[in-house]
Amino acid sequence: EVQLVESGGGLVQPGGSLRLSCASSGFASSPYAMGWFRQAPGKEREAVVAVDTDGYIGYANSVKGRFTISKDNAKNTLYLQMNSLKPEDTAMYYCAAHRGSVRLLLAPYEYRFWGQGTQVTVSS
Repeated sequence: EVQLVESGGGLVQPGGSLRLSCASSGFASSPYAMGWFRQAPGKEREAVVAVDTDGYIGYANSVKGRFTISKDNAKNTLYLQMNSLKPEDTAMYYCAAHRGSVRLLLAPYEYRFWGQGTQVTVSS
């Protein structure tokens, strides 16, 4: 059974930084596309950044230059480094995974497995 557990969220002031982690387990011995998504109250879930099985990375325009995705395969952990945070980045952040490649890297419906989320609040 695939499990994704996010951590690292919290309250941060505008301009600050946070690093989210997603610990994964139960993966089959095949590559997975993985990504970070977020959902603010009253809004649809949207992509933040994702990495496909070939290493291709796609970022949402709203976070380009501020957020960075990375993986530590030895620890089975996906990270999201978030810098220069803005109030509009406030949302629940989710880690997601799909076994194999996806057609639309930033489409939430492409991903089968989801974590429970970690809250990020950017406010002064």
